[in-house]
Amino acid sequence: MAKEIPVYLFTGFLESGKTTFIQGTLEDERFNAGERTLVLVCEEGIEEYDPSTFSGKNVFFEYIDDERLINPVNLANLVKKYRAERVLIEYNGMWMLDPLFAAMPDNWVVYQEFSFADSNTYITYNANMRNYSYDKLKSCDCIVFNRFDGSVDKMELHKIVRGASRRTDIVYEHPGGEAEVDDIEDPLPFDKEASIIKVEDQDFALFYRDLSEEMQDYEGKTVQFVALTGNSERLPEGVFVVGRQIMTCCVEDIRMAGLACECSGKKPDGGLWVRVTGVLHKKKSPAYGSKPGPVITIKALMPANEPEEPVATFY
Repeated sequence: MAKEIPVYLFTGFLESGKTTFIQGTLEDERFNAGERTLVLVCEEGIEEYDPSTFSGKNVFFEYIDDERLINPVNLANLVKKYRAERVLIEYNGMWMLDPLFAAMPDNWVVYQEFSFADSNTYITYNANMRNYSYDKLKSCDCIVFNRFDGSVDKMELHKIVRGASRRTDIVYEHPGGEAEVDDIEDPLPFDKEASIIKVEDQDFALFYRDLSEEMQDYEGKTVQFVALTGNSERLPEGVFVVGRQIMTCCVEDIRMAGLACECSGKKPDGGLWVRVTGVLHKKKSPAYGSKPGPVITIKALMPANEPEEPVATFY
């Protein structure tokens, strides 16, 4: 089996501070202690790397300006060429991440993913290119809003990040270099400790994501929400699906988020808005194939009105 290659991924729009951060990281002897390091630079801005300020004999730079070069063969060959023990990637802000993840050789493991943004321009970028900003938030461990001078409302930045991920750490870096960790609390709009977890129509997307990330918190709990019934001839009697369409960043990425249900009687027809009340358990279901997932044992299924906003969002 090939040796594991740690990958450190740095994302963000042009001039967001990626190069400066990576330069500082390589200058830190606690990080750069002599390991053979390959830096893949997929975007060149005003700032340039200066190997003279760190032990550069073990650090190798490859510049990739064509997205087609992000493929398994080329990436594996670059590691082999430099006998690299780890990889740092300064990714192009206008390239989507999924092709990179798909192209990584099997022994590449993302250890950390950082995103960077200029706090003074990020809200505008997000408004005009939401799909690109969401793409860089959905899996990152930490986002750094640099050049933060207090003129931008923290809550606005915070809400953008939380619209994509509840797990991403948020850091504000002031012009003098002082870093401030975001401490805005994010209570869920429903009570997970209630006897019945009641999810309002506007909160379905948050519920679905939290359920996906923290299924253990819902094990054996009773939930109630409004959703659309689905049906499929391949599902046996007593098994059906309820769900809603969810938009994460833009119209193009609307998808159906469904949950498997089990009932003792005749399953409902598809295409009906219903108020679901049932108990959640993680287990296998024909609706999910071979993998287990959240399954609702139905206690009550009542007709309901279509939500005012049928497509659920995170904000």
